[in-house]
Amino acid sequence: MQLLKGNEPVPKNFRNAVVAIGNFDGLHRGHQELLRVAQGEAVRRRVPWGIVTFEPHPRSFFRPDEPVFRLTPAPLKARLAAALGASFVLNLTFGKHLAALEPEAFVERYLIDHLAVAHVVTGYDFHFGRGRKGNPSILKAMGKKSGFTVTIVDQVSDEGDGHSPFSSSSIRSSLRRGHMAAAARELGYHWTVLGEVVHGDQRGRSIGFPTANIIVDPGTEPFRGIYAVRVRDGEVSGSASWSGAGYFGDRPTFETTRIFLEVHILDFDADIYGRTLAVEFIDFIRPDRKFNSVEDLQRQMHDDCAKARSILEALRKHNPHTSYPLGLAQEEGLIHG
Repeated sequence: MQLLKGNEPVPKNFRNAVVAIGNFDGLHRGHQELLRVAQGEAVRRRVPWGIVTFEPHPRSFFRPDEPVFRLTPAPLKARLAAALGASFVLNLTFGKHLAALEPEAFVERYLIDHLAVAHVVTGYDFHFGRGRKGNPSILKAMGKKSGFTVTIVDQVSDEGDGHSPFSSSSIRSSLRRGHMAAAARELGYHWTVLGEVVHGDQRGRSIGFPTANIIVDPGTEPFRGIYAVRVRDGEVSGSASWSGAGYFGDRPTFETTRIFLEVHILDFDADIYGRTLAVEFIDFIRPDRKFNSVEDLQRQMHDDCAKARSILEALRKHNPHTSYPLGLAQEEGLIHG
C-alpha cells in the first residue's frame, strides 16, 4: 500500500480509481462496510481502490485546545487500511486552506483534478467543505456532471432490534468507561495503541516490574487503570504476541502529573527501547488507585499480572479469531483476534 499526500502528484496507476472518503477514525465495522463496498466496486471495474482521509482530525483544527481522543492516529489507520486491502491512502492536510474551500471547489480540486476518480463511496453522514455544507447529495450531483459515480452507504449496525449504529463516538465512550468488549464489538478488533518505547524513570524496574513506556497522542485517555493486553513488535510482520499487563494513569502513588501508558510484558526480558510496539487492550482488570506503600503496590501488581495471564490464557483457549464479529482483515504483526 502507498501513502499519498495532497500536495504531491498522484501516480498514474492510482488515477481513475475507486475511493472511499471520510475521517475513518477507528476504521470500525461501519467503516469496514464502506470499504468493502469500495473494494467490490473496484473489483467490478478492475481498477485500484484507496482511501481519502484528513490529517490532522478536523476537530483538532476547529478546537485546538481540546485534544481529540484518536482511536487510530495516522500510522495505525494506514496499516489497518493496508490490512483491508487498500492500494493507497491519500492524507489531505486539514488546515485553514482546506476548511475554507467551498464543497464544489473541494470536489473539483481533489476528486476530479488530483485523482480523476471513477467512483466515490461515502457514508450517509459525510459532510465536507466550508461550513460543512457539502453532503452526499452534492457529491452525487457533481459526479453526474463531471463523470464519476457515487455510492452512499447507510448507517451500519448489528442485525436485530435495539442496536445503535457503529460510531467512533460510541467506541470512545466505551473506552473511557473501560468497556473493552463493547469497544471491540464495534471496532471488529481489539482497540490497539501503536507507539515507540521510550526511556522512563525506571520506577517499574526498581520495584520488580519493568515496563515498556509508550508515548501516546494527547487526548488518548481510556479509563485509568490496569488492563490485560497483548503485545507485538509493530515493526516485524508475523511477530508472535506476548502477554502483558498494561497501565493507563498518572501514577497516583508517586504523585506524578502526566498520563502514562506502561506495559509490563510477562515472562520477557529484552531490550526494546526505540522499538515500535502494537498493544492490544483485551480486558479491563481494575481502576487506578493510590497505595499506602510501595510494598502494597507490589502485592497488587502480582495479583494484576496473575489476572492478566488468566484472561489471556482463556482467550487463547476460546479461539481469538471468533471472539468478535471481525469485519477487519487481520494483519500479522498488528491485529490478531
